Amino acid sequence: MWKLELFRRLKEGMSAMVRAKDIMSRSLITITEDETLKEAIDLLTMHHFGGLPVVDGEGNLRGAVSITDIVQFARGIDEKPLVNLSKWFSAKSDDIDTFYSRKSREAMKNALVRDAMSVKIITAGEEEPLNEMGRMMKRHRTNRIYIVDDQGKIIGIVTRADLIQGVSKSS
Repeated sequence: MWKLELFRRLKEGMSAMVRAKDIMSRSLITITEDETLKEAIDLLTMHHFGGLPVVDGEGNLRGAVSITDIVQFARGIDEKPLVNLSKWFSAKSDDIDTFYSRKSREAMKNALVRDAMSVKIITAGEEEPLNEMGRMMKRHRTNRIYIVDDQGKIIGIVTRADLIQGVSKSS
């Protein structure tokens, strides 16, 4: 129900004056392509994040690595039947035993972030209006938009929760 109200307000333009710079998280935790998936998992769990921006040595955004990316990577290493053997694990499965298999855990220690990261990510500038970011999230089915400067350096992140906060600010 709240999603309908959020998108109704965004569509009506009630929040057009609120921009990315007004609601983005500026305290960023990033990872590089050369760090291990184990290090990514540690950061994700320590900070309760769903994804991390991947940057190069100069802070340029190169992609992102999410929990979904890591689980898909693990499935590629060790996909095995469920205990009852009646079906195979799928992306929609609540059972993530494959993620915890010894083979997967060992592979994560040595695999690099670049092996699992997504390079197709959604970005915007800090002047992007809130209503347009809501449309972008809906259109691209994403939970976050990475905010970059003119040189491609990441300066913030806007999440769905930030959008809700922005709509509240503009009301």
